[in-house]
Amino acid sequence: MEGKLFIYNSLKRTKEEFVAINYPYVGLYVCGPTVYGEAHLGHARPAITFDILFRLLQHLGYKVRYVRNITDVGHLENDADQGEDKIAKKARVEQLEPMEIVQLYTDNYHENMKALNVKSPSIEPRASGHIIEQQQIIQKIIDNGFAYEANGSIYFDVKKYNQTNKYGLLSGRNIDDLLENTRQLDGQEEKRASLDFALWKKAKPEHIMRWPSPWSDGFPGWHLECTAMSTKYLGETFDIHGGGLDLLFPHHECELAQSKAALGKDSVKYWMHNNMITINGQKMGKSLGNFITLKELFSGNHTLLEQAYSPMTIRFFILQAHYRSTLDFSNDALQASEKGLARLISAYKVLDGLETAEKSTYNVEELKNKCYQAILDDLNTPILIAHLFEAVKIINATKIGTEKLSKEDVSVLKQVFELFVFDILGIKIDENAGNGELLNNVVSILLNYRQKSKENKDWSTADEIRNELKEIGIIIKDSKEGFTWEME
Repeated sequence: MEGKLFIYNSLKRTKEEFVAINYPYVGLYVCGPTVYGEAHLGHARPAITFDILFRLLQHLGYKVRYVRNITDVGHLENDADQGEDKIAKKARVEQLEPMEIVQLYTDNYHENMKALNVKSPSIEPRASGHIIEQQQIIQKIIDNGFAYEANGSIYFDVKKYNQTNKYGLLSGRNIDDLLENTRQLDGQEEKRASLDFALWKKAKPEHIMRWPSPWSDGFPGWHLECTAMSTKYLGETFDIHGGGLDLLFPHHECELAQSKAALGKDSVKYWMHNNMITINGQKMGKSLGNFITLKELFSGNHTLLEQAYSPMTIRFFILQAHYRSTLDFSNDALQASEKGLARLISAYKVLDGLETAEKSTYNVEELKNKCYQAILDDLNTPILIAHLFEAVKIINATKIGTEKLSKEDVSVLKQVFELFVFDILGIKIDENAGNGELLNNVVSILLNYRQKSKENKDWSTADEIRNELKEIGIIIKDSKEGFTWEME
């Protein structure tokens, strides 16, 4: 059984059957990272969510062109029309060229995505490589009467657009409320209305990243790049646009308006958004001290982490919540995911050695159908995983003789694991998975022994333990309260 795929369309606020515009081809565009810092937990969720969609569509026989961009210019501080470019600011602080920052953190993002077993997109365009296309979109919007020039900058005229269209359609916002509640910020006096957004910004003398245009030497507005790149590679109308819920407004709302203003039609058939990750119930943020990079998660090197977690544990943890639900990070939740993943993989490994019977006492085909029903129902990975744990229960019961499985059904179960666990959920068998807790326990034993050596004034043994741990990348920090350790 395969059946029909249903996905939640943010534009319609309901689940809809997925029908490709040009079967069997599917155009999928997902907003990628702004590369000015290390990839973090928040980057992992959309990457994994749309990786599942990519894998599922391919399994269903679609020929998918998956475009995921890299933002390397135009994304100003606070996602606004004023302020310093995030990448240029990082370059200034680090005393590097902006494109050195871009390369450094693009490489970091790719390394982390590879560790998480996220498939590479078909095309990964950069905003800075599509300046001409963005200028062409701007000119179309101007020609159609939905943009205006002010001191060398070009702004989208939201009020004018709203006279013939509806601004706020995607996010469900009312333009009158937005105009009333959006204040004019310093430096934005040249805009006709506070809600108008930049399509092109004239660069100040100190602004490093700039390009010539018919209007001024400047740079494109942040919202523009995705409109230009999605339609360049997927056509003026394409199937799915995805991204994090934090991008719904204003970023995606502005994208929708730009496309309609430039092309006279809606470019996207289905809009999909994954929900946010919280840390112990709080929004993740550097100012709160709960900002965790993927590198820190993989190494355990963060004050909030009790141990290191493997990339597959992180992936499995993310998949245990529905992509449209808030996902709360905690050590308890990650440790539960680590153990659950180990149980799943252990059951799969048992399959080849199971003693089979002539007839099964369990309906394996029904289980397979339930797995399909779950994943086809708006990528319901937690329900799919629940069905897979039902399979784990049956496998373990067969092992001890309280259930029976025929040779044919064992083969079907193996196919179920290989299809749903490995191919669609994208889990890899990692022989080191689950070793984070083991490492933590081993190091704790050694450090407790070192502490006793210090109490007994056996300084040479204490120093030897510290030095040998340092050689393998484990750093001990002594304090009045005792000690802590971290991995380099």
